[in-house]
Amino acid sequence: MTAGRKSSSPNSSWAGFALVAPALLVIVIFFVGPMLLSIASAFQDKSGTWTLANFDKSLELYLGDLGYTAIITIAATLAIGVVSVAIGGYLTLGRNPRAQTVLRWLYRWPLFIPFIVAGQVMRTFLAKNGLLNQLLIGSGILEPLTAQSYLDWRGIVLAFVWKQTPFVALMVAGAMASIEPAHIEAARNLGAGRMRILGEIILPQIRRTLMVGLVLSYVTILSVLSVPLMINPNSPTMMTVDVAYRINAHGDYGVANALCLVSLALASLGAWFYLRQGVARKGVE
Repeated sequence: MTAGRKSSSPNSSWAGFALVAPALLVIVIFFVGPMLLSIASAFQDKSGTWTLANFDKSLELYLGDLGYTAIITIAATLAIGVVSVAIGGYLTLGRNPRAQTVLRWLYRWPLFIPFIVAGQVMRTFLAKNGLLNQLLIGSGILEPLTAQSYLDWRGIVLAFVWKQTPFVALMVAGAMASIEPAHIEAARNLGAGRMRILGEIILPQIRRTLMVGLVLSYVTILSVLSVPLMINPNSPTMMTVDVAYRINAHGDYGVANALCLVSLALASLGAWFYLRQGVARKGVE
């Protein structure tokens, strides 16, 4: 029986490989191959000579945009975390069932809206003659002559927060709902308020879930082109716009790929932070 099992295992291995081979082939052809070619192109000039000139040119032309991208991404990610925790906290600790039902129904809507639609919505909403200023003027809060456009870094941050908050809030609210209710009730019986329960009882237990959502949002924000292109394509702008400009206007794939590698380095910072937190957590346990 043992010999029969050993003789059948190679066949099983080949059968399993045959099942996953088409998916692996698609990944290699459409993802791994183009990625390796892009990395090689970043270190080559147009004649094929290996050089760092593409990175020098990227930093010379777009160093300001690199800092702008980092600030926008970090600010939007932090705001997403704060709003998501607030939504999840109210859904868990709120005492108004109607308000909880309305919030649970409303906050998920942007989750199903593409980024290009979100960019167009914010472009219409935040323009100088947009809906936001019209509402403020109509309510008497703002004078018509003092109305201004928010189609700058503020509009980009707001668009990303509005679009990505439902994704993180859904994860956070689910993690909060799985917490043992006895912990919350015990804190309430001891006189703890909702803010203290949220900060000292709930957040430490859902920290890993929140971190996963924020890292995924951070990487997503770095990769989006439509939102900064539609809201604020002028300098300074985000690096995705610079990449598109180098390709479409100059056909300069070397500098474009160098910018992509710099963006990859920024995205790796988020992954490194998450892995560091995970290792620290395992060390404590």
